[in-house]
Amino acid sequence: MRAFAILPAAGASRRMGRPKLLLPWGQATLIERTLAAWRASRASAVLVTVHPEAAELASLCQAAGAIVVRPAEPPADMKASVRLALVHVERNLAPSDDDVWLLAPADMPLLTPATIDRLIGERQTGSGNGILAPSHGGRRGHPVLFPWPIAREVAELGDEEGIDALVRRHGVREIEVDDPGIGADIDTPEDYRRLGGESSASGA
Repeated sequence: MRAFAILPAAGASRRMGRPKLLLPWGQATLIERTLAAWRASRASAVLVTVHPEAAELASLCQAAGAIVVRPAEPPADMKASVRLALVHVERNLAPSDDDVWLLAPADMPLLTPATIDRLIGERQTGSGNGILAPSHGGRRGHPVLFPWPIAREVAELGDEEGIDALVRRHGVREIEVDDPGIGADIDTPEDYRRLGGESSASGA
């Protein structure tokens, strides 16, 4: 069984007012910190869909060991970004129905490899055969693990349906983890400060 991580990162970061994935985080950037967790996990490959004009982001992702999906035209929405990455896997990595894909925002610098591996392990042991998601303190977070066959349903979603429609359709089993980082994505300057980005940038 292989596990393909899908990180959509083609958004405009409108609420941040600047490219949030390039913001400082410790001695690296936010995207580098996020990718470090994925690369330290049991994920077989990490794919990041970026905006066609995001050359610096694409370069950082490649240097961090990710597969960059950089379309000629900007993806219309997050669902389109996910679909592009899944198509890349289908065409280039020969997935089987025994494989899985994990979906998470690209702006999760507090996510731990242990959480990613816990989900993959649940699937490998056969105790989790459907969609799996981590939970902490009664709140569900990311990444969400999907059996590979569900990837084919993404292209069939209606214009008004998001990826969460697949979760509603198939149901999800939550796995309790000791990792508050599963719900810590960064959409606003307040999120960045609250989660420690500002202190990281200042070296505190």
